[in-house]
Amino acid sequence: MTSRRSLPRLAAAVLGVSLTLSAVPAATADTRLPAAPTVSEQQVMPHLRALQRIADRNGGNRAHGTKGYAESVAYVKRALDRAGFRTKLVPFTHDGATGNSLIADWPGGDPDHVLMTGAHLDSVKEGPGINDNGSGSAAVLATALQVAKTGLKPERHLRFAWWGAEEPGLIGSAEYVRKLSAAERRRIDVYLNFDQAGSKNTRQWLVIHDDEHGETEAQQAFEAWFAERSIPTFDIGVGGSDHESFGNAGIPSSGFSTGISDCIHEACDDLSNVDPKTERTSTDAIVGVLWKLAATTPRH
Repeated sequence: MTSRRSLPRLAAAVLGVSLTLSAVPAATADTRLPAAPTVSEQQVMPHLRALQRIADRNGGNRAHGTKGYAESVAYVKRALDRAGFRTKLVPFTHDGATGNSLIADWPGGDPDHVLMTGAHLDSVKEGPGINDNGSGSAAVLATALQVAKTGLKPERHLRFAWWGAEEPGLIGSAEYVRKLSAAERRRIDVYLNFDQAGSKNTRQWLVIHDDEHGETEAQQAFEAWFAERSIPTFDIGVGGSDHESFGNAGIPSSGFSTGISDCIHEACDDLSNVDPKTERTSTDAIVGVLWKLAATTPRH
């Protein structure tokens, strides 16, 4: 979710690169993990088509408090349950309506070092929200299914999330973080967020720079992944999406966006508003960096 009030902040951010750096904790690598797989359009675009169909049969949107959102959560949960994830719904109430965020844990990995990856699943009431943020949700789901398909045995514990009621003001993610104990918060090494992962006419990927923690290992990993493929990136530190809830709680964050689409928060944010090639590249980047970070645990 990128709110209209945050658009000027994003515009300002892309005019200059943040130069704030901080030391990144050294990490130990586990070379036993296999190389990261690549993802085809056929492994991610069907999820977006499913979300479009859900919106079409539910008044044209997947907003908080609607049947369209409930069906979106059920679709993602079914896929994860079949793949062997431990899933749970995290309920909350906003504006008189009950909603759920979805959390999925992959068995194994060090529970004291959690690598968490997420995206918001809800749309606004004005449209189906296929780029904002079906695209991020589908990319994270495709990544999670690759973890299951390969039987990944990570060093860190892997947790995935799909947030509800983010469009009205980052409600689902903030409620999840609020309910975590201090010890649970400390166990999350980094949170990776993806909002609008399939924008058309994308020329550079906007990589999240953690304003509080500086250049995290995750930011370095994303920038390295894109650089190896000669894909331009830009460093942004703006709020307005789910990582803000984690940053406010002192949890390091990174991730990326492909930028604000022409049809943000409108009925035209449908399947035609997503570029399949961009969506595939974004998903490959998430898979590649998650594989890299999953193979390491920070030294204390």
